[in-house]
Amino acid sequence: MGDDRHSRPGERVFLSAEWRDLVMLNYEVDPALLKSYVPPGTELDAFQGKTFVSLVGFRFLRTKLFGILPLAFHTNFDEVNLRFYVRRRLRGENRRGVVFIREIVPKRAIALLARLVYGEKYSAHPMRHTINTIETGKMVQYEWRLNGEWCVMDAQVSGASVEPQEESLEQFITEHYWGYSARRGGGCLEYHVSHVPWRVWPSRSAGFKGNADSLYGSEFSSILHRPPDSAFVADGSPVLVFTGRHIPRENYNSSGQVSGGVS
Repeated sequence: MGDDRHSRPGERVFLSAEWRDLVMLNYEVDPALLKSYVPPGTELDAFQGKTFVSLVGFRFLRTKLFGILPLAFHTNFDEVNLRFYVRRRLRGENRRGVVFIREIVPKRAIALLARLVYGEKYSAHPMRHTINTIETGKMVQYEWRLNGEWCVMDAQVSGASVEPQEESLEQFITEHYWGYSARRGGGCLEYHVSHVPWRVWPSRSAGFKGNADSLYGSEFSSILHRPPDSAFVADGSPVLVFTGRHIPRENYNSSGQVSGGVS
């Protein structure tokens, strides 16, 4: 079994970058809400029997295609995504990953590239961020404009960052190293994301404000307007996103597990 935090033999880098100042707002939800979003060959992942969605905002920095080609005028930008957590069982290996419900970036070219390459649900909207650091802590805020109104997510933290405790919710949220998306023609796309474990600051003052119905739908919007069940800021790190692999539908057995190879 490979270490999911690091690259594996034969993998090709599609994109390198740094993900920094991640605000992660986490909400417990009914698993039935996510059933229609689960890609073929994966199953919902849970923490202590609880299912979570996360609203995540962060800075995408020093972005390069194939790890060497800077994207002109597109190297640094913000992203906000709504995600949930799955796993894929493969010959005794348990690959823990994320599925994106929606992703927002400020640049149309980035959204188009992500839709074409990974089939992800990206859209482009005006965005901005604010990071205020003081001696005792900091405040991190991400905003995006929908229908002429600004949506806001933020978190305030204090003290020093810490390594997530083993088997903690913070470790569960931050240490999913695979991405999965359903394909229109059937099957699913799997791709690996490599980075070191992140340090975190737990937050007692965090949340979302704004009208997000048009982007997320009324059910998810109502969830986001609740106080999060967990919130923290992660420092982030350099990341590598590897080329995706298509898993054809015929490779799934009756239990949804992968029985053959990938292409």
